[in-house]
Amino acid sequence: MRARTIATATATALAVVAARDLVQKKHALLRNFPVLGHARYLLETIGPELRQYIVTSNDEERPFSRDQRTWIYASAKGENNYFGFGTDNDVEHTQGHAYLKQRTFAGTLPDMHDPQAPLPSAKVLGGPRGRAKAFRPASVVNISAMSFGSLSGAAITALNKGAALAGTLHNTGEGGLSPHHRNGGDLVLQIGTSYFGCRNDDGTFNIDKLKDVVAGGPVKAIEIKLSQGAKPGLGGMLPGAKVTPEIAEIRGIPLGEDCASPSRHTAFGDVDSMLDFVELLATETGLPVGIKSAVGEMEFWQELAALMARGDRGVDFVTIDGGEGGTGAAPLTFSDSVSLPFRMGFSRVYGAFAERGLTDDLTFIASGKLGLPENAAVAFALGADMINVAREAMLSIGCIQAQKCHTDKCPTGIATQSPWLARGLDPASKATRAAVYLRTLRKELVKVSAAIGVAHPALITATDIEIMNGDYEARTLAGVYGYKDGWGELGPHLAEEITALLTSEQSSDQKPTA
Repeated sequence: MRARTIATATATALAVVAARDLVQKKHALLRNFPVLGHARYLLETIGPELRQYIVTSNDEERPFSRDQRTWIYASAKGENNYFGFGTDNDVEHTQGHAYLKQRTFAGTLPDMHDPQAPLPSAKVLGGPRGRAKAFRPASVVNISAMSFGSLSGAAITALNKGAALAGTLHNTGEGGLSPHHRNGGDLVLQIGTSYFGCRNDDGTFNIDKLKDVVAGGPVKAIEIKLSQGAKPGLGGMLPGAKVTPEIAEIRGIPLGEDCASPSRHTAFGDVDSMLDFVELLATETGLPVGIKSAVGEMEFWQELAALMARGDRGVDFVTIDGGEGGTGAAPLTFSDSVSLPFRMGFSRVYGAFAERGLTDDLTFIASGKLGLPENAAVAFALGADMINVAREAMLSIGCIQAQKCHTDKCPTGIATQSPWLARGLDPASKATRAAVYLRTLRKELVKVSAAIGVAHPALITATDIEIMNGDYEARTLAGVYGYKDGWGELGPHLAEEITALLTSEQSSDQKPTA
């Protein structure tokens, strides 16, 4: 009797669905194939998940392949992150793969067995321009800009606690400094076009509010965001429904009202006024001040380098973001086709400063899928001093690359404001995973540097890596990107200083300090 009731109910439900499909006019597929047509939409919905685990090869899926995700997951859990039976890469036919050239002999190298894997920056941030609060970053690997609002409070908490455990910097993103950022990790405060947290009621910049924000948190540097790789040259809209009381208070915007972010800054309108703005922030706060941007037209960078060559004004660091896209949701055209990919964009910007002999006078920070040892090594060889990781940090705390960041339905509670979904993320355990991943990446960079025969990844040169074109042609990074002799390298004094700093630790307990 019970089975008959279930069968009757099922048949009735299917009949109702079929009748609805036949009379609706929105979907031709469902009118022609009632009930059965829904299978197509179901498969389309779960297609990304099916491809992740069933269809694609270990080295095929994007933006992060299965091999890359496996390495990050294993590293974050402190598990064996080795791979057996050779490479999955098609080395005989793949164009553009980077190969690092190991050296047979090397000088003194740092200890590779320290569990904390200390790896400080080769440059003092803000030192060349004499900033009052200049410092040497303790880690060349740091957490990139991801705002509270884009990520859940639990995710921000996990990342900040992880940053504290690993001794890295944590960029706040342009959404302001939230309570979730106050869990022990040192911060880089990002200022975007809406000046969240330091704005007047009309959306213009307020220096006094900025000073209050800086005074109220462990802010070590300020980053002015001009653009980002995910959506360069594009503003944003935060719908009023997402402006909760917490977000409204943090960002300094009206509760429940739509908030539009302009695509350009209002506090300055050209390179000259931007440098005035940089110097204002540095003078009022004492902090190092830099800019973040994806790379499009080069006139901006040429003018910036020319003005900085005078010596009276300048940024302390530049963060170059790759146009490959990142954590920010964006129109497909912007993710796919606006701004240059990281390697090309970074090399062009570096060249603009190298032509004027300025590369030792500022810190180059690189971002754009660089949380993998090979990509990071290439960035350092091109002249990067530090790297920022975003999506890789998200993967370390549980992201499964579901690619639902823009829907507010992130299944792992990371890129969502849903209390129900966010509750699944335990900040304490995920903080440990983030920290272990960050330390492991540093350790891998030390190993790679040692294989090349140098003490620090910033000492890897553009001739230490070759870009392959299948198995019949190869060119050095210097040749591919038009680097001149000495480009991508530290000056002799900086190279000697960082080598001494690292290798001296083998005979003492002294740690890198400001």
